Amino acid sequence: MLDSGVRYGYVFDAKAKGNASSGMGVAEHSKSTYLELQRKKVFRYVIFKIDEKKKEVIVEKTGGPTESYDDFAASLPESDCRYAVYDFDFVTSENCQKSKIFFIAWSVSSFNCKVQKLKFFECENHGISFSFLSSTRWSFSAHHLGFTLFFCRSPSVSRIRSKMLYATSKDRFRRELDGIHYEIQATDPTEMDLEVIRERAH
Repeated sequence: MLDSGVRYGYVFDAKAKGNASSGMGVAEHSKSTYLELQRKKVFRYVIFKIDEKKKEVIVEKTGGPTESYDDFAASLPESDCRYAVYDFDFVTSENCQKSKIFFIAWSVSSFNCKVQKLKFFECENHGISFSFLSSTRWSFSAHHLGFTLFFCRSPSVSRIRSKMLYATSKDRFRRELDGIHYEIQATDPTEMDLEVIRERAH
């Protein structure tokens, strides 16, 4: 018999499976787009993604010179990994205009998910059944209702595989980008906010 009260737990879709790719190729367009940012200042930022079908790193999005850092940060997905370069302009204490290019490896935390309250209803067999994220059903059997469970769903196998692909491909891709001044690995927006960028640049 289950006691009334509050229960907490994590629901795992599956365990991470090994043998991710040891590295993806880099599309020529990705290299040329980066050079346009570096040499011609055509872009403020470039966001790259791994195309698993092509097995290479491609350009997903570019931001014009007038776009802000907030525009850049808002362009990164909340639940997937990306690579990005950002051209940060600043003025030194000697009143000199400078710029530094940042390479950012964006990889959201495994447990960066929302806790959800699940509603229960009584079945004909006096058990408990509930729906989770509309695509998965879970069932529990109990003699008494009157308790609440909170679950946090971990990333799916494809999400975990994505993190592994980006991690194993980062160094190879990074070597293709000459002229990078600083590298930031961020699993949370606070690890790459504007103040972090300013501090590193100075």
